[in-house]
Amino acid sequence: MIALKNRQMKLPIKKMRQIVIIILVVIIVAVVYGSLPGIDDVQKRNSNRYIEREIQMLESKIRDLEKGPQHWKKTYPEVKFLTYKDRKRILITGGAGFVGSHLVDQLMLQGHEVTVVDNFFTGRKRNVEHWMGHENFELLHHDIVNPLYIEDSVRVLYKRTLQFKKLSLSSISPGLAKRVRARLLLASTSEVYGDPEVHPQTEDYWGHVNPIGPRACYDEGKRVAETTCYAYAKQDGVEVRVARIFNTFGPRMHMNDGRVVSNFILQALQNESLTVYGQGTQTRSFQYVSDLVDGLIALMNSNYSLPCNLGNAEEHTIMDFAKIIKSLVKSSTSKIITKPAMQDDPKRASPRHHTSPEISQLAACGTNDGWDKQDNTVLSK
Repeated sequence: MIALKNRQMKLPIKKMRQIVIIILVVIIVAVVYGSLPGIDDVQKRNSNRYIEREIQMLESKIRDLEKGPQHWKKTYPEVKFLTYKDRKRILITGGAGFVGSHLVDQLMLQGHEVTVVDNFFTGRKRNVEHWMGHENFELLHHDIVNPLYIEDSVRVLYKRTLQFKKLSLSSISPGLAKRVRARLLLASTSEVYGDPEVHPQTEDYWGHVNPIGPRACYDEGKRVAETTCYAYAKQDGVEVRVARIFNTFGPRMHMNDGRVVSNFILQALQNESLTVYGQGTQTRSFQYVSDLVDGLIALMNSNYSLPCNLGNAEEHTIMDFAKIIKSLVKSSTSKIITKPAMQDDPKRASPRHHTSPEISQLAACGTNDGWDKQDNTVLSK
């Protein structure tokens, strides 16, 4: 009996030893596992390292900014050096816009000092950001409807007007030009001819404009701006140059500016229908922006003071132009649709370089040549 009881007691002891050993193994494994980094811990450490690197980069940039402009590492396009005698101080209103920014580029590269004034209604800072910080460049956020006193920095003035509601600016720029005895160039438009009855249009044509139509604010605003400039020229001896600009295309066009080129490109890229108003038989001439800039600078540097057409005499119908855009955007599935014609839309618009052909011919690059210059990445997805 006693031997049997001892055997029964030994069995539980063995089992208890096994259980104790198992428990110890589990505890050891748990301790060891707990000391190893988990997935969450690794992610946290990586995140912390990333944050530390970003903080270090920001601290480095702050230190560079605190050192001042002479220590900044921004690089600029190569600018020609001009002596004080040859270097002009130039003010460009609307210089952050489509045409204005290209004019800024050309004048900066020539070595002149350029001040840009823009309210950024249609202009964009990114159009001129590559010049920010350059010793020859200054950008002012200002609406020239309000007075602007920068007499000490202007010798040449390139001026752009907006619509009739802002016509008070038409007397500001000539007034500034009068005070500092600067030469003034007005960027006018072919719209001063309205829906012309004479084709092609020469500078001595007075136009055919509806003064109360939907386009009247723009058309009449430009006409009054021209009148104001020539009034200052006759009464106060201000040197004025007036460029009547025809349709222009190129880089930096604002996609929502209402221009036929940007409208067609945007619609084609978004696979929307290309909208042609009327039957598309109305004609337009298109010049590339760099050719226009060459014409503007040549006109400003000339002794020619009467209005001057700047445009390409090569005409295309709006329907043909829609087909050209559609063919250039290879991936587009857009269709061309027509809608009722717009009131007072010119049926034909093409310049005849009558009074100053030596200047106007600079903008006579063919439309197809312009497309060759255009960055084709804009026309593809």
